[in-house]
Amino acid sequence: MAAKKICIFNWSGGKDSALALHYALQDPLVEIRYLVTTVTEEFNRVSMHGVRESLLIAQAESIGIPLYQIRLGEMPDMKTYDDIMRDHLLKFKAEGITHSLYGDIFLEDLRNYRESKLAELGLIGLFPLWKRDTTKLIHEFLALTYKTIIVCTKESLASFCGKVLSEALVKGLPHDIDPCGENGEFHTFVFEGPIFRKKIHFTLGEKVFRSYKTPQTVSEGGDVCYSQSSSYGFWYMDLLN
Repeated sequence: MAAKKICIFNWSGGKDSALALHYALQDPLVEIRYLVTTVTEEFNRVSMHGVRESLLIAQAESIGIPLYQIRLGEMPDMKTYDDIMRDHLLKFKAEGITHSLYGDIFLEDLRNYRESKLAELGLIGLFPLWKRDTTKLIHEFLALTYKTIIVCTKESLASFCGKVLSEALVKGLPHDIDPCGENGEFHTFVFEGPIFRKKIHFTLGEKVFRSYKTPQTVSEGGDVCYSQSSSYGFWYMDLLN
């Protein structure tokens, strides 16, 4: 009989994470010990997505898997990020963790980066959504009755920020935008669906724009955004609970 895979799940709180977790929970050989999320220390918000820590906690409680937060400074350099993640991965390994689950779909360099860092410690990456067609995935996500709201978009997609994802909205996305936002075009917060015991309630707060100087990468538990310019910006919809 195949050995059990003792896992952490890299949870962003968004749709790709939710769908990957949906499938991982159906695998009898997978045991998920923690939902692991990076949270920006200064703001108590999910890194990159900007979702409040309180809503992240509500998600984990509704799913029923312990939440493990990795606290980071705002926009850490890659060495700092790598060192912090290595320390936590070593802690997980000492607890018997053997695998790390991700919701990545097609970013080859990101997968290679993740797998190389895990391999240094003798850990293995799992990617339930890997190479799936993103158009089919988003329709599958919606057909499974998941509900998610767009909480962060790149500058040109301001009108989509704060909208609940639907079939009509997906059809209305610009043709050059990946329907799952896999290139970092937008990020979401999932608040209802099969993996949740109860709906996550929230109200809409302020929509704000933030600009940043370009680092090598902007990363968090589930997503990475790349930028070729000297600066870039995102719209954020604040969710209140």
